[in-house]
Amino acid sequence: MKNSFLKNKSIKYFLDFFSRVSISAIFISAIPVKINDFERTVEYISSKGIPEPISSILLVGAIISLILGSGFFIFGKNQKIGSVFLLLFLIPTTLIFHVFPFHQRAVFMNLGLIGGLIIAALREPK
Repeated sequence: MKNSFLKNKSIKYFLDFFSRVSISAIFISAIPVKINDFERTVEYISSKGIPEPISSILLVGAIISLILGSGFFIFGKNQKIGSVFLLLFLIPTTLIFHVFPFHQRAVFMNLGLIGGLIIAALREPK
């Protein structure tokens, strides 16, 4: 019974889609905050030692990566592109904001997300 359940294409499609939406939820929820509190977010980035003009550019890049990454990851025929965009956002963010000083919960949560995105990036297309 277990094998026939997982062989059902519509169930597999639904679980795959649900998984991609679930992984993307944390990224999607970050987009409005970064847009609505743009100046405050730039100040926070700058507080990590990054010059303000560069902080603004990095924040715009982060917003674009989050939007494109989430969209491609959820709806794209090839989720690899979305995975790469989200990894381009998540890896530097984790290193800059959560490793020094070490925020244990954020680092381990992000490592889990990074692992899931790497698995998705390495998937063979169906």
